[in-house]
Amino acid sequence: MTKTTIGFDAKRIVRNATGLGNYCRTLVRDLARVVDDDWQLRLYTPDAGRDDLRLQLTETERLCYVYPHGWQLKPLRSLWRVGPIVNDLLRDGVQLYHGLTGELPIGIRRTGIRSVVTIHDLIFMRHPEYYHATDVKIYTWKFRQTLREADRIIAISERTRQDIMELGGISGDRIDVVYQSCSPRFAADVSPSGVAKVRHQYGLSGRFILSVGTIEERKNVLLAVKALAHLPEEIHFVAVGRSTKYAERVVKEAARMGLSQRVHLLHGVSDSELNVLYHEAEAFVYPSRYEGFGIPIIEAIHSGLPVVAATGSCLEEAGGSDCMYVSPDDSQGLAAAVGLLLRGAPGREERIRRSRDYVRRFEGTDVASQVLSIYQQLL
Repeated sequence: MTKTTIGFDAKRIVRNATGLGNYCRTLVRDLARVVDDDWQLRLYTPDAGRDDLRLQLTETERLCYVYPHGWQLKPLRSLWRVGPIVNDLLRDGVQLYHGLTGELPIGIRRTGIRSVVTIHDLIFMRHPEYYHATDVKIYTWKFRQTLREADRIIAISERTRQDIMELGGISGDRIDVVYQSCSPRFAADVSPSGVAKVRHQYGLSGRFILSVGTIEERKNVLLAVKALAHLPEEIHFVAVGRSTKYAERVVKEAARMGLSQRVHLLHGVSDSELNVLYHEAEAFVYPSRYEGFGIPIIEAIHSGLPVVAATGSCLEEAGGSDCMYVSPDDSQGLAAAVGLLLRGAPGREERIRRSRDYVRRFEGTDVASQVLSIYQQLL
């Protein structure tokens, strides 16, 4: 039986615990469920990465990891992904290669191997002020190089598709919008003992609203702190995510406003702990100024939370019409919207139900089937 062999850029699968890593792991896992028995999925990664991440995908006859040979030095292993990897793809009989996180190896088009790339966002071009100038130049070069190599481009939202067309100067007929799939891991129930443990560990004794994502300027959690001043005193704000220097600004502003006791910035939170926080919060706020998609919104909805997000990018696509949206500069508007979503507010449960109906379109096997259709058209 002739096998159909698909290669993937798997660096983020074994190294990234959130965001892009979750996208890659979820998509590959779901693809393994929908492809025929004569398909093989090969995950090309410069090293084994983290055991806890790599082992989330079980190797089988259909799914395996592939590492570079003869590239012992770590810097050289990174260069392997840029171009020399194509020799390994040819050796292994790969017919199609999917760059899962916005990159393709140089020269892949010349080999005859078909290629697909997923582009998650172009924030580095749309809002370069959030990046180091050197990084902007590197990311922009990689983006333009990838456009030259790719046979098909997957955009994870219509907003990203429009950005690719405008900033990349290409026609939309090369781009497919396939929304990001969401793992259902935060839909699981939580135990009373688990709730008590997490609340005690993080000092959360009462009511709170939640935000999830790197605590950086673009995510704009300072807006939620300012909104807190207009909400009942028993409501606290919890932000979960990797800390940056911006977090220091948030802490200082909370102190200036006399809100320090009501603002909790949490880092290093495990998935099981985050699941508890999603289920214990009363509402989810996501005031980010710009996103490629906004997967935390879908995770929150899966967990049974109503959502308030910011206008201006693609968050309406992620959350649907039953979430609420405010300007990323309107703290009073954010407070008013949150007030309409706290427990006991009229219509809250109906909003949650309709939002859950909306996000079913992001369930994994449906997304994987759309991606598989793109592969089949190219092959």
